[in-house]
Amino acid sequence: MQMRRSVLEMSQSELEEAVTGAGLPRFRARQLWRWVWRHGLTSFDEMSDLGKPVRAAFAEMFLLDRPAVTQRLKSSDGTIKWLLRFADGNEAETVYIPDKDRGTLCISSQVGCTLTCSFCHTGTQKLVRNLTAGEICGQVLLAMDELGDWPAGKPERRLTNIVLMGMGEPLYNY
Repeated sequence: MQMRRSVLEMSQSELEEAVTGAGLPRFRARQLWRWVWRHGLTSFDEMSDLGKPVRAAFAEMFLLDRPAVTQRLKSSDGTIKWLLRFADGNEAETVYIPDKDRGTLCISSQVGCTLTCSFCHTGTQKLVRNLTAGEICGQVLLAMDELGDWPAGKPERRLTNIVLMGMGEPLYNY
């Protein structure tokens, strides 16, 4: 049996290649892509427009992983800080900051940091590793889950801005 791959770690063309390589038509990859990135798919059973055999095939091939929330803190102004644990046990923070006309999500790009900026607590921690593209995207999907911001693109969204100002130095992870 082949190892399942995280959909969050794949480009659309990589997903199409994996789906067609399994003998499924290319349009199935586009359906899966839309479900993940537009509707926040967390279980293949949610894909109501696909038959059970296709959903079962996807479940054998792919993971719909999100980081696990190990701590959630909410302040009186509505700011939410999540401590997230990734599959390897390492943790990083993601913070949602609401404002009257927008909501900003600060996401992390690394576990720890090599810089020692005096204003930043992360600078006191050593760099453990870079986060993968899927782990970075997973922070956004998890925040959208928690904020009830699905489907993506709806007019009254809580999350309107994403900044790479969490743990790590983004330009050191490319």
